[in-house]
Amino acid sequence: MLNIVLVEPEIPNNTGNIGRLCVGTESRLHLIHPFGFVINDKNLKRSGLDYWVYLDVTEYQNVAEWMTQIPDKSRVFLMSSHATKSIYENEFQDGDWLVFGKESVGLSQEVLSLFENHLTIPMSKLIRSFNIANSVAFVVGEAKRQINLK
Repeated sequence: MLNIVLVEPEIPNNTGNIGRLCVGTESRLHLIHPFGFVINDKNLKRSGLDYWVYLDVTEYQNVAEWMTQIPDKSRVFLMSSHATKSIYENEFQDGDWLVFGKESVGLSQEVLSLFENHLTIPMSKLIRSFNIANSVAFVVGEAKRQINLK
């Protein structure tokens, strides 16, 4: 099972879509406060549809609290458009932690400095980033593909 981590998500529709993706891929969702919405927001529920009740989700008050739950910090992968290593160059394993930042600015330098594994999704130079829900789908899809090949 993969662990999907959203650090300070801002847009409820994205979080709802990611929650639905987690249910469909049997992944766990980890949400780190503060949020840009309330967890019972109607848009969150609409995007997650009626799947939200099946979601394995944990909330944390801050990054420090979340970090206490990680058994092996070498299996934490932070997504950043500034990273030099592609998700396609990485070898994913069951139980990995895939970490995504807030929609407006990504992961802070403070969070990035806590872990060594930074990955990027290759993209055209015409854009700065992908939508976070699409980014999570790219990375989860690649990780699940690799895990299922083993």
